[in-house]
Amino acid sequence: MSKAVILVVEDDADIQELLSYNLGKEGYTVVTATTGEQGLFQAGRANPDLVLLDIMLPGADGLSVLRSLKQDDKTRNVPVLMMTAKSEDSDVITGLELGADDYVTKPFAVKVLIARIRTALRRRASPAPLDPDEKPAIEMHGILIDPARHEVRCGEEVVDLSATEFAVLEHLARHPGWVFSREQIIDSIRGKNYPVTERSVDVQILGLRKKLGSYGDYVQTVRGIGYRMAAEKDDQP
Repeated sequence: MSKAVILVVEDDADIQELLSYNLGKEGYTVVTATTGEQGLFQAGRANPDLVLLDIMLPGADGLSVLRSLKQDDKTRNVPVLMMTAKSEDSDVITGLELGADDYVTKPFAVKVLIARIRTALRRRASPAPLDPDEKPAIEMHGILIDPARHEVRCGEEVVDLSATEFAVLEHLARHPGWVFSREQIIDSIRGKNYPVTERSVDVQILGLRKKLGSYGDYVQTVRGIGYRMAAEKDDQP
């Protein structure tokens, strides 16, 4: 089996060297770029299996690069892990909305990053197909969730959700009124022991509510515990 190719788009020479060394030790083939434009060029040339993408880059920033990758048929299905030193939720939400698979905040532990890379590559190699017989469509509060089509409608409007946002919404909607901790949500949509912070769930919920508009009020926060989908009998909060 050929080695997976990892494209590292990072302008900090020390971080780039650290990642190249450790990923090489793990058996990956590493291709590097220091600007957004170089990253897009290398993505088209090297056919990477995964992209590690810094948000803050000279020239085209990471979000612009991510948008271009997801609009190109050749790279749209390549997993992208964002790397950022910024803590603002807006940057992370935008990246996840554009199709990034995950993110890490600098400084990060290399072992944790490698674990996430392995998981992302496994998911790409063995995607879990949806079974429409086992997962029928759900309709509540004017929201239609159709797993067979991977489609969400709020009233008559189709809402474009990322795969993770769709999975979170579907999980909550299949158990209306039940409260799930962040850890339980991660276990449900990613599998047990997936190396991601619980804060990622908060980010996904924020993005999900934003896209659902007024319907997002039915995705409720239960302070100190987690999240739930309002039961059908509940009035809109």
